[in-house]
Amino acid sequence: MDDYERPPFFHLMEYAADADRDVVDMVSGNPDWEPPEAIRSGLQRYAEGSVETFQYPPSEGLVDLRAAIAERHGVDAERVVVTNGTGEANYLAMATALEGGSGGEVVMADPVYPYYHKRTRMLGGTPRFVPVEPDGTLDPAAVRQAAGEDTAAIVVNSPNNPTGAVYGEASKRDLAAVADEHDALLISDEVYERFVYDEGAFGSALAADSGNVVVTNAVSKSMAITGFRVGYGIFPERLVDAVRTRHMLVNVAGSRPAQRAVLDAIEATPESYYERNRDRLDDRIGTFCDALDDAGAAYTRPQGGFYVMARFDGYPGTLGNAERLIDEAGVAGMPGDAFGDSRASWFRFALVTPRAAEAAERLSAYFG
Repeated sequence: MDDYERPPFFHLMEYAADADRDVVDMVSGNPDWEPPEAIRSGLQRYAEGSVETFQYPPSEGLVDLRAAIAERHGVDAERVVVTNGTGEANYLAMATALEGGSGGEVVMADPVYPYYHKRTRMLGGTPRFVPVEPDGTLDPAAVRQAAGEDTAAIVVNSPNNPTGAVYGEASKRDLAAVADEHDALLISDEVYERFVYDEGAFGSALAADSGNVVVTNAVSKSMAITGFRVGYGIFPERLVDAVRTRHMLVNVAGSRPAQRAVLDAIEATPESYYERNRDRLDDRIGTFCDALDDAGAAYTRPQGGFYVMARFDGYPGTLGNAERLIDEAGVAGMPGDAFGDSRASWFRFALVTPRAAEAAERLSAYFG
C-alpha cells in the first residue's frame, strides 16, 4: 500500500470551516433531520440495562436484528451479516470476490464513489471503469463488453452517489446475468433505497434469480444515524461462513447498543417517517435545480439519493475550483474529478442541509 491518501471530502470540509466567510456545506452526506424517536428512547433504555447486556453481541449481529432485516428483504436470516456500516459490507463482499474468484478485476461505473476503486486496489485488485450513460446509469451491454475472464465482481450503487441514477429490476437482472456468465459477484450497494423520487424506478438486486448476488445496505442515511455504523450485507449461502470469519477477524463484533436501538427503530418507526424525509429532499432538489437553471448550469436531476451533479461552463470540477467556490461563492461542493474521468468537469452537491435554498441563491448569483 502507498502512504495514506486523505480523501478530499475531509480536506474540503476543513477548508470550508477555516474560510474567512460563511459557507454552506454541501460536501458532507450527513443527514440534517431527526432520527426516529425509537433511536433515542432505545439508547436510554439500553443504558439502564444489566451489565450482561453491555458485553459483546454475536459477531454476525443481534439475532433479532438479523431476523428483522431478513423479513424486510424476504431472505433467510442466515444470509444476513450485520456490519460496521455499508462500507464494511462492501469490503467483505469485494474481498470475498477477489479471494475466491479466478480474476482480479472489479468492474464499476465512472463516475463512482471513490471508496470502491480505492478499496479494490487496497485488496490487490484492479478496477475496470465503465462510463455511465447520460442519465448516470450503467448500460448492462457496456458492462458485458467490459467484463471478461479476469472479472471477480461487478459493483453497482443505486440510487447512485454521485449521479442520483436509479437502476430498476430489469437492469439489476441483466447485470446479475453478466456476473453469472463470468462466475463473478454482483455487489449491489442499496444504501439510498429509501430516497427514490420516481415511484417504481428502484429494483433490488435480490430480485435476480442468481446465486452470485450480494446486496449491501445500512440505516445510516435513512435513519440519520451515520455515526452508529450499523450496516449489513445479504450474501449467497455458500459465502456466509467465509464472510463471517473475515468480519470476526477484522471487527470481532459491532456495537451492541447501536444495534439494539436500530432494532427498536425498525420495529417502531412508521413509513411516514421515511416519506416525510423523502419529500423534504425532493423539495430541496426542486429548489436547487431551479437555481441551477438560473445559473445556466447543466445538471442531472436525481431520481434517487440526495446528490446533484452540476457543470458550469468554463469552471471545471477540480479541487482548486472547489476551494475557489468556497472562497468566492460561500458554497462547498465536491469536485467531480474526485469521482472519475467522465464527470471531471462537474461538481457534486449534497442536499442534506437546511440551507440548500440559500446555497442555490449563492450559486445563481455567482454564475448567473
